[in-house]
Amino acid sequence: MHQLSSLDAQFLDAETSTTSTHVGVLSILCPTTPSGGLTVQDLRTLADGRLHLVGPLRWRLQEVPLGLDRPYWVDSEFLDLGYHVREVALTGPGTDEQLAEQISGLAARPLSRDRPLWECYLVNGLTGGRQAIYTKVHPAVIDGLTAAQALAVLMDTSPRPRTVPHRLSDEQYQAAGALGMLGNSAWHLALLPARLMWSSLRLAPHLPELARALNGPGADLLGTLARRLTSGARRWSADEPTVGAPTPPDTPFNGPVTALRRFAFTSLPLGEVEAVRTALGFTVDDVVTALCTTVLRRWLIDHDALPDTALAAAMPIALRADAQFAAAGHRLSLLPIALPITEADPARRLQKVHTSLTAAPQRFRAAPATLARDFGAALPRALRGLISRTPLRTLTMPTPPVNLIISHAAGPARPLYAAGIEVTGNFPVSAVSDVAGGITIAAMSYDRHLDVGIIACRNLVPDVWDVTGQLHRALSELTACTRNVRNLRPGRPPVSR
Repeated sequence: MHQLSSLDAQFLDAETSTTSTHVGVLSILCPTTPSGGLTVQDLRTLADGRLHLVGPLRWRLQEVPLGLDRPYWVDSEFLDLGYHVREVALTGPGTDEQLAEQISGLAARPLSRDRPLWECYLVNGLTGGRQAIYTKVHPAVIDGLTAAQALAVLMDTSPRPRTVPHRLSDEQYQAAGALGMLGNSAWHLALLPARLMWSSLRLAPHLPELARALNGPGADLLGTLARRLTSGARRWSADEPTVGAPTPPDTPFNGPVTALRRFAFTSLPLGEVEAVRTALGFTVDDVVTALCTTVLRRWLIDHDALPDTALAAAMPIALRADAQFAAAGHRLSLLPIALPITEADPARRLQKVHTSLTAAPQRFRAAPATLARDFGAALPRALRGLISRTPLRTLTMPTPPVNLIISHAAGPARPLYAAGIEVTGNFPVSAVSDVAGGITIAAMSYDRHLDVGIIACRNLVPDVWDVTGQLHRALSELTACTRNVRNLRPGRPPVSR
């Protein structure tokens, strides 16, 4: 038997009627001949011959009786590829905006818990004879940063498909018996008091900060009690935007999300991103985060909603070794960072982003968000379900209370091919929630470009295409800094010529 980890179970429990936690990848295909497109049967045949390379995509959930403990993974005896691999078509003219609208609808649909937690869609009808493959998977199966890498085994690095030996995965899990599951649950319950005591002791000094981050009925009361119980506790300073993550300020994209989504995507020249990185002496993460900061600043200014403090963001960081890329489960943690949206100068904004990303690991080691997640993991699953409907929901959520999540992952450095057809773009499709914000920006390098996918709650950010459009302007602005600024290095103020 293989039981889900506490964090994986939390990603299941975090889902509601308005929040799905699955992530995905949108791959654009460019057939070389008018009749050389991919068919849905081609895609199913391809999946059937490769899925054994990613064993977790064959597993389904088995719930513990009465929901007393975390579920188990069970190997599916029959994988219905007719269900998992489907086909949709756009009506003319098949623009990128129409494709994004189709992906918005597909991303809003939850995954069925009765089947392996993934789906794949072949999208036809794009302009220029193009096609798209949209694949979504639950983070309890494979985390977002690894999903693209794991799903890439379905593709090839040359137009000629490679021969893949067909063998069963080394990891197969049979259905667990009810008595065995209940016995494990009883053991976990016996250890519960010790786990709760240890988690509570670690979390107690940080309750004031956690209470400040909560929004909703009862948050003020929790804050008052926390301050009395931890009168000498260390507090975060709201005027330290470049160190760690501050308390999230109010923004139009933070609030109760609906079940509706809006998705947009674009590509940036990776060579220009690298040129900025090289000329100014920063990292690609610095540059990508600065681009995100700039577009968010402009969006907030356009909506007369620029706050007085930095945005509190979280950035996923991988904890998975290369050899574990096809293993089940979430292998990420979230790095709390500050986005200096109040800084008007792009060069200084990049400098502050670098400072925040450099200081974040130190704060991460004692971050209240991490401790709160650990506390939630110690609770029985049934109790976490009850708490999820109270102001203390943050304690059981797999993400900290932040304005948004941004991510950047290194993808394949050379073109990929699906059944001999070149993949010209790989765009991440992430998730949004009440706790993690109504907009998520995800970027992944692929071949010679940086592919960016932005997903948002339709009611909170209806103009998400404006955000993608601003990315190109933000990159041009940083490129101009390489000509107009000298001696800009980490730790040094910019000096204009």
